Amino acid sequence: MKNLACPAPYGARVGAREVLMAIKVFGFSTSPRRGGNTELLLDEVLRGAKDKGAEVEKICLSDLEVAPCAECEACYETGECIIKDDFDELLAKFIETDRLVFAAPIFFMGLPAQAKAVVDRIQCMWARKHLLKKSLYAEPRKVPRKALFVSVGGTRTPRLFDCALRSLHYFLETLEMDLAGSLTFLGIDEKGAILKHPTAMQEAYQQGVALAEAD
Repeated sequence: MKNLACPAPYGARVGAREVLMAIKVFGFSTSPRRGGNTELLLDEVLRGAKDKGAEVEKICLSDLEVAPCAECEACYETGECIIKDDFDELLAKFIETDRLVFAAPIFFMGLPAQAKAVVDRIQCMWARKHLLKKSLYAEPRKVPRKALFVSVGGTRTPRLFDCALRSLHYFLETLEMDLAGSLTFLGIDEKGAILKHPTAMQEAYQQGVALAEAD
C-alpha cells in the first residue's frame, strides 16, 4: 500500500537521543459476519491510519475463542482472569496499542454477544485497578490513548447506538482510553450495503488519518 502522507511519529528518549516511533492502531472487528459492513469500514479506517504512517494491526473476533465472564471473582485476588482462552491475546493488544478501533454492528439495540463477552472479561482489569491498586502499564504512556467506535444498524431507530456506546464507555474507561469519536450509520443491514453509502468510505478513511495523529 502506497504511503500517501507524511508519517506521524512520536518521540521516546533513549539516552541522549530521541527515537521516533509510529502510532500503533489496533483494529478489532467483533461482528460474527466476516466481510460485513463494520469490517469494511474498519478496513478503510486502518488504510487511512497506515497511509498517515501508523503501525496497524487487525484481529477478527470470529477467529478467536473467548468465553463469557464466569463471575468467579478470582481476578479480585490476582488482577488476572483465570479463564485461559484467546482473551489473553486480545488483552495484550488492548494494553499495548495507542489507538483502538472497535468495530461492532448493532444486535437488538446493543453490542453483539461476542463483543459483549470481551467487554465483560475486562472485569479483571477493573479489579486490578480498583481493588488491587495496580497499574495497567509497565511504563508511562508516551501519547494519549484514544479509541474510535465503528458501527452500523439495520434500522433507523433514534438513539440506536446509545446502549452500545454506554458499554463501550466503561470498557474504555477501565483501559484508561478516551473515546475520540464514533463512526455510525443507520439503515445499513444487507452485507456490503455500506459501499453504496455516498460518504461512508471517505469518512472512514479520514477518521483513520485523524487517529494516526500523535496528539
